[in-house]
Amino acid sequence: MPTFDDPLTDSAEASAALRGLAHATRTFTNPADTYRVLGDVLGGIRSLRQVVDQVARAHLIHRARAHDDDGSQTVGASAALAAADDLLHAATALDGVEQRLDAALGHSGRIAWHPGGPAGGLAVSPPPAAPPPPRWVSVIFLQGDEADTVLELIDRNGPDAGIEHLSQWDYGEETIGAALENGYVYDKPPSGPADKVATAGEYTLTYNAPLGHVGLLRAYHAPPDPALSARTVTVGGPASISDAGAAVGSAGGAVGAAVGISGGAALGGAAARAALRQGAARAQRHDWFSARPVSSTPPGTGRSL
Repeated sequence: MPTFDDPLTDSAEASAALRGLAHATRTFTNPADTYRVLGDVLGGIRSLRQVVDQVARAHLIHRARAHDDDGSQTVGASAALAAADDLLHAATALDGVEQRLDAALGHSGRIAWHPGGPAGGLAVSPPPAAPPPPRWVSVIFLQGDEADTVLELIDRNGPDAGIEHLSQWDYGEETIGAALENGYVYDKPPSGPADKVATAGEYTLTYNAPLGHVGLLRAYHAPPDPALSARTVTVGGPASISDAGAAVGSAGGAVGAAVGISGGAALGGAAARAALRQGAARAQRHDWFSARPVSSTPPGTGRSL
């Protein structure tokens, strides 16, 4: 309870009361209670303004008794005047706070709160959903002799040099379209336990020097297409490979190499689609993937790059 004559006791109680109020106002079960709280806070601000003004006046009245730690009255009086000046500035600032609170109290008093749920019956939009994680489209896949040059470049200058070199075969939307058409889209970059992986920006490089293959993928920001992951690719008769990613390769590299086109591993975009159509007629008499290195990826997850 306030004493009204002991500033030390009353200031300690006021500080404790404000800490309690700060804790209690974290949640309002009944939003109508905010009006009463605002009214009490407004009264408290007016009293606080008076307190600050009176403390400033005490510094001015008793400045003759002010000394610093070395006993200098001149320095002590200067400090008292400086404190009083800052306190008066603070009191002036509190005038603006009082005006804003008074205006807010007026607006709050015109609200008729209706019963409702935790949100007061208002339609509250849910927070925006996090964007879906990117999928990955194959830009190019090289193996054998065609991969040796790139693998040597990576060994000599690092993975970033390999990414920069292979990104020449990224034709933007054309590459994405060809990858979607042929099923070279993955939820995450396919790689085996022995493969090395490097990332730079939106590109991911996977390579394996002992097995002699290297591939580049690019992040594709689009909602996952269930049809792609459920797709089945049939090669050379009854044998089928589940998951579109099982036929490793890009829209250019794997397809071009599969149909035996010289330099086909560097094909991309429209050329890859043309190569796919040419090779379709040969699928029944030639297993395109029989000569590929043994993948270190478990069955059913697609061949590794």
